[in-house]
Amino acid sequence: MTTVRSFPGSAAPARPEHCHTFDCFGGRCTVIVADAARLADAAAAAAMARRALLAWHQRFSRFIEASELSRLNRDPAATVAVSPLMRRVVETALAAAHDTGGLVDITLADEIALAGYEDHFDGEGADLGAALAAAPPRAPAAPHPDERWRRITVDPRAGTVRRPPGLRIDVGGIAKGVFADELAAMLEGFDAYVLDCAGDVRVGGRAGLVRPVHIAGATRPERLHTFALTRGAVATSGISRRSWIGPDGRPGHHLLDPRTGAPVFSGVVQASALAPTAAQAEVLAKAAVLSGPARAAEWLRHGGVIVYDDGRCARVDPAEAAAPTRAPSQPATSSSTVSRSGSLKISWKRPS
Repeated sequence: MTTVRSFPGSAAPARPEHCHTFDCFGGRCTVIVADAARLADAAAAAAMARRALLAWHQRFSRFIEASELSRLNRDPAATVAVSPLMRRVVETALAAAHDTGGLVDITLADEIALAGYEDHFDGEGADLGAALAAAPPRAPAAPHPDERWRRITVDPRAGTVRRPPGLRIDVGGIAKGVFADELAAMLEGFDAYVLDCAGDVRVGGRAGLVRPVHIAGATRPERLHTFALTRGAVATSGISRRSWIGPDGRPGHHLLDPRTGAPVFSGVVQASALAPTAAQAEVLAKAAVLSGPARAAEWLRHGGVIVYDDGRCARVDPAEAAAPTRAPSQPATSSSTVSRSGSLKISWKRPS
């Protein structure tokens, strides 16, 4: 949960903040809008953002039969008319697949259900230590050999998505990033704002005020690191929260290896990525977890934090991150505030 009531590091006077924290997207969301000269407008904007996020949850959840995503997935036609926001989410997801060489793949809706993630996830997840002990040998994820995401196209003029009937998509965390970026564009005229979409965080505002962004651990809410941002985004991806032990005793979670369709155990249990936009931060964090220890830092080209499954934790500075094989494009806008996932001992040395 994000609860920030002041603007440390700023010479500006304290501004009243209009804050809403609520359940959404299977987690906790927070909206904060502040403006010293437009109190009523800031309050109305914060309420609007809350309503929008709750409405988008209903429209984009694969667990709600009447949602737009569910209707798209079961439509027997090859070409389906969709809303402008759905087009943007799918376009962003396809760009993510292209930029990560297929590591971040939206065509795994059937696989994630087979893995055990068939409904809204409640609770704190399986014990991470026990899950890692029972997990298969560590290996980085790899793209699906068929590259099914290439069969999906978006026609902005016609307002349609085209894909083979029966190819179901799961927009997952990318949608949360897009939502944060959509609202950020509406709130840039205020002094300051925070949008925390269940871990995809964006901050900004015309006053350029400093906002502390806390990265929490994978299994406990301890702080691994705090970034001080005036604008930009932070997203955290990890295998601990949405996790379970299956009937066969095997551990599972929601991050899949596209090549196998099974939960990935890469040797990285959590990654937090800084980026100009929330959608981009979401993609970079997920790619870092999927890539494993050898390549995780390459994706954190704007900086971030990595938690390894052997207990180490490392901060990556932008200057230290090598260019990834594919440099992710920028889907939208900028920012961030509290991200969750890893516990373990903190060491600020880069692992060798």
